[in-house]
Amino acid sequence: MRSIYQQATRAAVLGLVVNAALGVIKLFAGLATNSFALLADSVNSLGDMFTSGVVVFALRFSQKPPDREHPYGHTRAEAIAGSNVALLIIVSALLVAWEAMRRIYLPHAVPPAWTLWIAGPNVLIKEVLYRYKLKVGRRTGSTALIANAWDHRSDALCSLAVFVGLAVVRWGGPELIWADEAAAMVVVAAILWSATRLFRQSAHELLDAQADEKLVREVEAAATSVPEVRRVETLWLRKSGLECFADIHLEVDPDLTVAEGHAIGHRVKDKILREFEFVRDVLVHL
Repeated sequence: MRSIYQQATRAAVLGLVVNAALGVIKLFAGLATNSFALLADSVNSLGDMFTSGVVVFALRFSQKPPDREHPYGHTRAEAIAGSNVALLIIVSALLVAWEAMRRIYLPHAVPPAWTLWIAGPNVLIKEVLYRYKLKVGRRTGSTALIANAWDHRSDALCSLAVFVGLAVVRWGGPELIWADEAAAMVVVAAILWSATRLFRQSAHELLDAQADEKLVREVEAAATSVPEVRRVETLWLRKSGLECFADIHLEVDPDLTVAEGHAIGHRVKDKILREFEFVRDVLVHL
């Protein structure tokens, strides 16, 4: 699992650095030009930076070995972090929405043309981050990284909305100054959507939801490939961070001795742990 954790951590660190840079640039540009759309987008990027930072911390904490108080390890730290970060992002988005509605009819200066050169490239950068993190998230099984990837996709759409809003203001003049706040509201809607999605995924994992059906079938096939196993009666595969815990009920010949049945159970457990590196432990019932 060390390699899987390293891949997920690298992706999260990259997101942290890129979002920090984009967030600071858009923050100063928004303050300098009085563009609330850019300010809202900077809040979005800085929120993503915070999310990535929490994911990095959670991935490191998740690797702590089991101890007396936590015999199952600390793998759920990722889901706990994801749910708490999602709530913080929702609160920040609602504050931005309130300020955008308050400003929408207030007169303010038209943002200069160079703001378009900040909003435009951001679309491409966020789309590249989305594709990279989605690929790593699927490879490692990281719920937080996959949610973070979709957050980048929504950010790309946000930046596109900001670009369009600023362009409308530039070409339409003061009469269309409301387009800046309208673009900010589009950003808020995207933030709320991605944060709600992250919260649902994290809560889903914390509630011991069954793993993906395809993965369950693959683990079941590995168990039934052991010759002495007649059938898998029950298989529970619960996700915990990047890893899984399996509870499996096997049907075997009822006339076997306890020792023989025990040996079959060990062969099944060893096979699953050998073939599925993300499965941390298997509890076998005969």
